[in-house]
Amino acid sequence: MKRILIIDDEPNARLNFRLALEVEGYQVTEAPSGAAAMKKLSAEQFDLALLDLRMPGVGGLELLEQMRAGGIFTPVIIITAFGSVPDAVHAMKLGAIDFLEKPLRPVDLRRLVAEVVGRHQVERRERPEQDDFETHLQAAKRHINLRHFALAEKHLQRALEFKTHSPDALNLLGVLAELRGDYRNARKYYGQAIRAQHDHEAAQQNMRRLFELDHFGVTDEPLNLGD
Repeated sequence: MKRILIIDDEPNARLNFRLALEVEGYQVTEAPSGAAAMKKLSAEQFDLALLDLRMPGVGGLELLEQMRAGGIFTPVIIITAFGSVPDAVHAMKLGAIDFLEKPLRPVDLRRLVAEVVGRHQVERRERPEQDDFETHLQAAKRHINLRHFALAEKHLQRALEFKTHSPDALNLLGVLAELRGDYRNARKYYGQAIRAQHDHEAAQQNMRRLFELDHFGVTDEPLNLGD
């Protein structure tokens, strides 16, 4: 049974998340604040944390910093109604690459939770990974979670050997470049992703955001890693 920690100061939000996940067999624990969450994370092991970005006291980003500084690399899904580019980039530098915006549908929550838990199960099984496109793509996301950006890039390059023009892999390379402050290569990879698939929403959003940053210096759109 996989253990999920819900960190949110809103009781109704915690209840809704709990109900959505318990029907799938997850064991759910709640924390109403960042301080309470840190105590639980330090004492127990969880397979995933759902983290509200905006909370009084210890906010989501501050908690995430404390977790990583304390060697706690529990995978995190950021849940917020107040997404912004600085917050998203900061969170991703700390290894949180999965975001959901409130209000959210239970089906979307369950889908993403299953994907992230499954992504990290591979590592814990300590078995040799399969050598195929999807395995390398998911491994890249896992290493971004763990802040192993160089390893993530190697997996993405390997994924592209299987699917040379994969828009998903190219978009992720753009995200990695952006996290490193290399906006020139970020634009290049986002552009390649769009040329490979003209309606690739994540790459279009990322390219549009960089365009707005170039021309206006501010934007409200977060980094988009795609599904």
